[in-house]
Amino acid sequence: MKAVVWQGTNKIGVETVPDPSILLPTDAIVRVTSTAICGSDLHLLDGYIPSMEKGDILGHEFMGEVVEVGRDVKKLKAGDRVVVPFNLACGVCDPCRRGLFSACDNSNPNHRMAEALYGAVSGGGLFGYSHLYGGYAGGQAQYVRVPFADVGPFKIESDLRDEQVLFLTDIFPTGYQAAENCGIVPGRDVVAVFGAGPVGQFAARSAQMLGAAHVIVIDRVPERLKMAAASGAQTINYEQEDVLLALREATGGRGPDHVIDAVGLEAHGHGPGALLDTAQQKLRLTFDRITALRWAIMSCAKGGTVSMPGVYGGLVNELPLGAAFAKGLTFRMGQTHTHRYLPDLLGRIEGGEIDPSFVITHRAGLSEAPDLYKTFRDKKHGCIKVVLNPWD
Repeated sequence: MKAVVWQGTNKIGVETVPDPSILLPTDAIVRVTSTAICGSDLHLLDGYIPSMEKGDILGHEFMGEVVEVGRDVKKLKAGDRVVVPFNLACGVCDPCRRGLFSACDNSNPNHRMAEALYGAVSGGGLFGYSHLYGGYAGGQAQYVRVPFADVGPFKIESDLRDEQVLFLTDIFPTGYQAAENCGIVPGRDVVAVFGAGPVGQFAARSAQMLGAAHVIVIDRVPERLKMAAASGAQTINYEQEDVLLALREATGGRGPDHVIDAVGLEAHGHGPGALLDTAQQKLRLTFDRITALRWAIMSCAKGGTVSMPGVYGGLVNELPLGAAFAKGLTFRMGQTHTHRYLPDLLGRIEGGEIDPSFVITHRAGLSEAPDLYKTFRDKKHGCIKVVLNPWD
């Protein structure tokens, strides 16, 4: 089969690789009909997530048709159409029973590697996202092996198009959880979202669905800001305005009640902190550039919430923890418990409340993936979200 593979830092290729097969009786094989490039994938391209190996198959946003199931799979059969959460969960451990699916105890066989890096117990496995997170082959391919097949894959039994449901695999639930984590008081609270990439777009719309009185989106890319404005959000271009001053002015001086950092470890910015982050990241003295997180903390109102769906990779410097402490901020963060949200979010799509395909700007075949990774990373040609057809 054809698959998108990691060939080294800043090197992505499409190669012919062996078809996957059933390895455990709880596995399924899915023929991928649609897959996407995620902002998190760019951290792999840029070499900021350790433990990648040449030939690793990328991709964690995918859906398709079940073509084979293991003998112990009870809930799926060949021919079922499914979306597959980007994170793997066993469904039976204590975190899974509590609905904390991304913290699964049993889905990351390399958990000791992650614990050695982070110095603490890690979460579960991820598709196509390094050996640190289990070494599972990803879904930017024509076929993929899906472990825990009775737990993860979610059946789509309506006639909704792939593009309407594909993002249930990651960015829609991720944006929704980020907004939900804020504890928004409907009709009263102001929510600011740093980053108008795909997750930021869904975070903004989710905050609106959850009743935010006002949503403000901060970015520097005109196409992204225009897309956010189309939802009714106020926008701020941080290259044209003092973002902290603009947020105070927009909120009567108090700052947003809740702030969502939808950027993560490769934040752009300006000022001494941003320059220091960039220098230290290039020297591998830190994994993370945290300009967006600094702004989130400094802008958030007293007693507010900083919600962090953006991916972070390790230790950080120059974090204004004293400001967070003085304000009494609450932090909510982590990988998305994707499985938890699928029924509700599918219902919102079926009910016409949202059509997630609004975020797609580029469609292509698998062979174009290497070029589109760089187009997406470099924000060229208005690229906000790329969907790939593995069979085109």
